[in-house]
Amino acid sequence: MESLNNFCAVNLAAVLVFVLISACVPVSASAERTKTVEFNVKPGGVVHTFSQGIQEYECSFTYASQGGTNEQWLMSVGLSDDDRLFSCSVWRPQGKSYLFFTQFKAELKGTKIEYANAYSQTAAAGQSDVPLKPEEFTVGDSTVTHTSGKFNAQLSKLTAIGRTRHDEL
Repeated sequence: MESLNNFCAVNLAAVLVFVLISACVPVSASAERTKTVEFNVKPGGVVHTFSQGIQEYECSFTYASQGGTNEQWLMSVGLSDDDRLFSCSVWRPQGKSYLFFTQFKAELKGTKIEYANAYSQTAAAGQSDVPLKPEEFTVGDSTVTHTSGKFNAQLSKLTAIGRTRHDEL
């Protein structure tokens, strides 16, 4: 268990470094290295996919949900200055989603996922992020997916960071 805690701490530290580095990118480079786009999450039980990318890297969010009406969500993608890390975050900015997700999958194309987490509630209006239980989702080499039979249908945020296959010349 201690090695798992150390692994999580190292990954969290890497995420924080990536966020800090991204925050320091000059404005002229920022538009080329980061992108945030609004999209509708639509209920009705139909499978939908929304994708965004930077250079040859892409994040795809595939889901099906029930209940309520459309919700406005955001997807942010970013590429580190050295082209070694690609990040993707999908979230509902108002906090907790009122939709019931029957499935979800995020896929990072061109990377191997090094860190990922999913949340039933996002930090908004004085509330904190509430992570899903580890058994509710599965992290693969390039995907983060719900775990059938264990996912409790609540999703408000998903974050993944992948190492690119970028090699130095």
